[in-house]
Amino acid sequence: MTERVDDIVDVCLLEGKLMLESGGETYRVEDTMGRIAASFGVSRSHSYVTPTGIMFSVEGTNVTRFIRISERSTDLSKMALVNHISRRISSGELSLDGARKELERVQQLPLGYPLWQQTVAAAAASACFASLLGGMNHFLPSLLSGGMAFWCFEMMHRFVKIRFFAEFFSAFVAGGIVLLMESAGFVRDVGNMMIGSVMPLVPGLAITNAVRDLMAGHLIAGLSRGAEAFLTAFAIGTGIAFILSIR
Repeated sequence: MTERVDDIVDVCLLEGKLMLESGGETYRVEDTMGRIAASFGVSRSHSYVTPTGIMFSVEGTNVTRFIRISERSTDLSKMALVNHISRRISSGELSLDGARKELERVQQLPLGYPLWQQTVAAAAASACFASLLGGMNHFLPSLLSGGMAFWCFEMMHRFVKIRFFAEFFSAFVAGGIVLLMESAGFVRDVGNMMIGSVMPLVPGLAITNAVRDLMAGHLIAGLSRGAEAFLTAFAIGTGIAFILSIR
């Protein structure tokens, strides 16, 4: 029986790890882990989830596990796959071994889109947002600056795991490109251009998850996600302010 409980806890922790690493809310992770455990016959389970760690235990046993979450990103395709697996578990379609294999398969999947597609999407978002603010003459310049800023962020984050420095550097690059284009006479409205260029870096998902966690009563998780969003916004603002100071 203990071995089966260990296997159930392993599956629950793997599911929670995948959800958190893909951008899921902490209250949703706790709810899904509890439902999976109950589907396999463990009705008295307890979980405590923060953005950087998961603790899971089963009442009446000595089974208590903790895993740390060090990398978090936004991968809604993985989120959808994990949610689909959890629904199949709840409906009785998947056995314990089958659920583990399905979750391990999802874990091995690469990001939903390659870097070049993400860069193109970020460039298009920057161009469209800048065009809404300042007109269509901002489209092409923002396409370049926004795409370069996002690409620099991804490249920098691969070598420097501290997101603050990657976000600061990418915002600095975006501001520098905008100022260079202003000097060349391609743009005049520097403010709208810079806003559009850094828009893909704005922590929209972190802010949304922070509010949802706070509304669900997960105060520690909500405050920590809010702090993370604040630091991201501060890094972006600092990068722009620094390039403007040496203008």
